[in-house]
Amino acid sequence: MILTAAAGYVAPSLIGLGAAWLTAAGYITVFLWTVLLLLAGMLLMIRNIYGAIALITVGGAVFTLSMFTPPDVQGWVAYAACWFLLFGGIRPILELRRKRRRGRAVDSDADQLARLTPFPPGFHIFMFLLISTAALVAGAYLLAPITLPPL
Repeated sequence: MILTAAAGYVAPSLIGLGAAWLTAAGYITVFLWTVLLLLAGMLLMIRNIYGAIALITVGGAVFTLSMFTPPDVQGWVAYAACWFLLFGGIRPILELRRKRRRGRAVDSDADQLARLTPFPPGFHIFMFLLISTAALVAGAYLLAPITLPPL
């Protein structure tokens, strides 16, 4: 239960870090097919038709990208996806922090973790932010030396 509550806010950043590692190592096709596998797994767990349509659409786009576009385009998309995940993982944490300060997120993951552990919600928010920021810094370190070909 603790791992489930803790994973939600840091997952995008950690997935972004893994994506940055794969991209920096040149495993762009592996990255794209991993995305397809994750989308397929999410499709099995989705509970509404709109979510299913969104997952199928994104999966179709990723499949088309991996099968029918040149490696240069795949590299650009993988690079952009890494940065999207790395930066996108921090925003929800900052929003959670703002909501908690205003008293509007009284049953958040941080509050649930506070009930399950001896640490207060603020500690968990700080840890979410610390982990996501560390993933951003590490991902930037991995992605910075990459020289992308011109489009």
